[in-house]
Amino acid sequence: MAVVAEAEVEEVTNRQVILKRYVSGCPTVDDMEVVAGAVRLAVPPGSPAVLVKNLYLSCDPYMRTRMTRHSEHSNFVPDYVPGKQVLDNCSVCKVVVSGHPDFKPGDLLWGVTGWEEYSLIPNPMFCHRINHHEFPLSYYTGVLGVPGLTAYAGLFEVAKAKKGEHVFVSAAAGAVGQIVGQLAKLTGCYVVGSAGSDQKVNLLKTKFGFDDAFNYKKELDLNAALKRLRRTNQGQSFCFQFLLYAHEDESIVYMNHHQPWIIIMNY
Repeated sequence: MAVVAEAEVEEVTNRQVILKRYVSGCPTVDDMEVVAGAVRLAVPPGSPAVLVKNLYLSCDPYMRTRMTRHSEHSNFVPDYVPGKQVLDNCSVCKVVVSGHPDFKPGDLLWGVTGWEEYSLIPNPMFCHRINHHEFPLSYYTGVLGVPGLTAYAGLFEVAKAKKGEHVFVSAAAGAVGQIVGQLAKLTGCYVVGSAGSDQKVNLLKTKFGFDDAFNYKKELDLNAALKRLRRTNQGQSFCFQFLLYAHEDESIVYMNHHQPWIIIMNY
């Protein structure tokens, strides 16, 4: 590996997104700030670090809980530090400089980086090289990333879904829910989803291919809604339940006894 003299290392502007203050309610643009930092286009000598340029950044539901102050150990991921810490999440990026034997400049990676133009990853053990370039790179923050992998593992590895079975998905218009529904339909399942607006319900039925869907905010009796949409000549049924979402108890009416119930930590 070539050694670059200290004076030859280029330094460039690095725009970063930080949290200005802890959030109450829905986040707004005023809760965040774009700041201009600087980054040296180098990695520490002898380290396995990689410096990457971020191309696509993912915005996922779990980030919201990190924007609220929690007591120690009460959150499953650490809170962001307002005014200091760059927001981070899954991304698609390109290697600029590498000290790691498995990655070279120009490689496209999928992993966790900051919401910034450039990120220094000290130990890229959770980075994966993108070898299939026939798909849009943005897909690796969605259907080919964490949402898609979560949906696939839950449906086929846990539930082991088969043709003719029934699937109920709560928060079905979300990143994971909509993929669960589409994969289930491709498998030949009967799929029902719930969402929190008429617009989302329409998307489930007209774009994502769900057999039926309902707006849970408009249902006075969720048990009745689930029973109404459930076929009587069913096979095995199972539910994809997203925590911190309404009607966990009511979902039981959609299921046969002793059937899989997939719980997704959708904070």
